[in-house]
Amino acid sequence: MKNILCYGDSNTWGYNPKDGSRFPPDVRWTGVLKRELGPGYNVIEEGLCGRTTVWDDPIEGYKSGKEYLIPCLESHQPLDLVIIMLGTNDLKKRFSLSAYDIAAGAGVLVDIVQKSAAGHDGKAPKVLLISPIHVGDITKSWLEDMFWSENSVVRSKEFAYHYKRVAEEKGCEFMDAAEIVTPSPIDAIHFEASEHKKLGEAVARKVKEILG
Repeated sequence: MKNILCYGDSNTWGYNPKDGSRFPPDVRWTGVLKRELGPGYNVIEEGLCGRTTVWDDPIEGYKSGKEYLIPCLESHQPLDLVIIMLGTNDLKKRFSLSAYDIAAGAGVLVDIVQKSAAGHDGKAPKVLLISPIHVGDITKSWLEDMFWSENSVVRSKEFAYHYKRVAEEKGCEFMDAAEIVTPSPIDAIHFEASEHKKLGEAVARKVKEILG
């Protein structure tokens, strides 16, 4: 059995932009991934709404991806692959971060996985770093006050360049979610069910390339 940890935010948790509920397991991209991979693969969901890469949230608290990653790795080991898709919440106005810094934060998480013994025989698992989607027209979203700044949309469009650079520096696998899915027009941040399906299918193809 090959164990895959999916470490992300509300889009990995399965947030439904229509009403804030959670999509059923078979609708979430992680569930689609599990179905597409079939027998022999175990997909572990670790999505948290509001999770950042490494930044402590002074308002919401307990959202730093860095703080929970090590115990998460240890509780789910042995792992064959860790998929990291974080960075959208780092765009919040309260953090005032560039795309470069957000990608660097994701790189810290890659380092943690690669320096861990959470794989088989005390080795590190492989890592797939996924660059988040582009933010939509946030000015029409209820999330506008939280996310909107003069260049937040622009920064999200710079993710892929910086995430790919980080992945190359760290020697890990890379995907750009923005090439596959788009956010819901309802809130400009979260995936519709149809986009979960697209992402899950695309990630499954990539996982099979990585793990065979």
